[in-house]
Amino acid sequence: MMKTKRITAAALVLGIIGTTPALLGRQAVSSPAPQTGKDSAVIDLTGYWVSIVDEDWRWRMVTPAKGDYASIPLNAEGKKVADSWDLAKDDAEGNQCRPYGAAALMRLPTRLHVAWKDDNTLQIDTDAGTQSRLLHFDGPKWKGGEPTWQGDSFAAWEKQSIGNGYGPRSGGPVPGKGGTLHVVTMHMRPGYYRKNGVPYSQDAILTEYFNRVDMGIGAGPGDGNGEGNRSYLIVLTVVHDPKYLREDFITSEQFLHEPDGAKWHPTPCTTERPSR
Repeated sequence: MMKTKRITAAALVLGIIGTTPALLGRQAVSSPAPQTGKDSAVIDLTGYWVSIVDEDWRWRMVTPAKGDYASIPLNAEGKKVADSWDLAKDDAEGNQCRPYGAAALMRLPTRLHVAWKDDNTLQIDTDAGTQSRLLHFDGPKWKGGEPTWQGDSFAAWEKQSIGNGYGPRSGGPVPGKGGTLHVVTMHMRPGYYRKNGVPYSQDAILTEYFNRVDMGIGAGPGDGNGEGNRSYLIVLTVVHDPKYLREDFITSEQFLHEPDGAKWHPTPCTTERPSR
């Protein structure tokens, strides 16, 4: 499990806004007209991707026992809520989608379909739970009202920076492509990190960094194109939730690129009894 210092909610929001003012539609007087999110993309995330579950298998592939919140830094209130989880109550109240909210969705065993909805909105669909996330490059869209499972996400490309190989990267953007997609999501409906009721609250702030890695591995089937190359999507996820967490919850999710949607199989949100 990766560790990092505590990140405050204010720092998360101010950090991304401060370094990328266009997120909120602000533009310096002397700067040229901003490009759209699609035109300014530094990496290509579109296509079909499938989860690689190479860690935390017992929490991701099956429903853990009630009270199993190992590896999640819950505070006392979070543990109290997790210990009171009631599967029958969730079913009766129609809350089958609680484990499919934005703060947990990418951790599920699922396939992704990533495509541009319009020039400033990247859409991520999952076949698990048939969920859709909209990542907005032209500022947050929250206008009040009830929060939603996928919340309000605003995104910015971060160009890869020049480095000398011996320390932190510096010196500004590298010519050409390469970089990261930085996404901040707020206004999420309270949900679960796992299907056994481990909670995150409406106050949670989700920060994600999407990276693409293309690898040539020689002869072999690769990603199905017969060229022996594989592409991976790696998502670093940070959840900040002062209501239920004693420190930020950090995970990393990996996906393998697929050549098409032949294996795409949408299924509805479901609740499941613990495996033990």
